[in-house]
Amino acid sequence: MAMIKIRPACADEATALLPLVEQYWAFEHLAGFRAEPVQAQLVRLLSDSRLGCGLVAVDDGVAVAYILVVHVFSLEHFGLTAEIDELFVSPEYRGQGIGQRLMATAEAQARQLGCTNMSLQLALGNEAARQFYLHQGYSPRAEFGLLDKALAPE
Repeated sequence: MAMIKIRPACADEATALLPLVEQYWAFEHLAGFRAEPVQAQLVRLLSDSRLGCGLVAVDDGVAVAYILVVHVFSLEHFGLTAEIDELFVSPEYRGQGIGQRLMATAEAQARQLGCTNMSLQLALGNEAARQFYLHQGYSPRAEFGLLDKALAPE
């Protein structure tokens, strides 16, 4: 197994992360990937710790996996919470514990910030990811369903 290093992602490496983000979007069937606006928002997130943070897994200087965590205030959870916005491991690196290491590091950072909860959204058909997250101690909230609405700029 290669010596994979987990470290904070920096805004100046958003360009290097874009291919992984694009692979994640394709894997999850997320429509609308456009490099420029995605890169701009990635730079925004990685430049402002109030919004969240990112971690990257690097093998010999090359990014092979990443996790993006955003911060959300929740009255229900009595304070700041963390939400995994994206987690992606390159297919050739899966099964080596990289995702688990990214999750553990992200959870530790969230605890240090005083986050009271960590959550995530999961595609209904992604059973492998569901099993991975259950193994990490996450549990479904069957009584809740996700609804969303795009807000057009005024």
